[in-house]
Amino acid sequence: QVQLVESGGGLVQAGGSLRLSCAASGRTFSSYAMGWFRQAPGKEREFVAARAWSGGITYYASSVKGRFTISRDNAKNTVYLQMNSLKPEDTAVYYCAAASTIATSREWYDYWGQGTQVTVSS
Repeated sequence: QVQLVESGGGLVQAGGSLRLSCAASGRTFSSYAMGWFRQAPGKEREFVAARAWSGGITYYASSVKGRFTISRDNAKNTVYLQMNSLKPEDTAVYYCAAASTIATSREWYDYWGQGTQVTVSS
């Protein structure tokens, strides 16, 4: 089992930045690919970013590429999502998730956090 706890959400003005953190505990964190997803009210949960367990391979949704950066610190069992140039359409609950392989589809992810709210005001 892997337990995931997100933090760092909040209210920010358009154009601002936030950094989300996801702390993992349980089974070996470094052997999992990590992803971030988000879900806005009335919409399906969508892929945001993912990072492989090693080698630096990353995937990004086209809507966030160039603005968001996913990183991880295996020594701290933590994955981060740096979000810059935020837009009102980025407003959502953000979830981190763990998978045995890097993927953009949520079906590949076995473990999920509870989510953290990000609200971007115009």
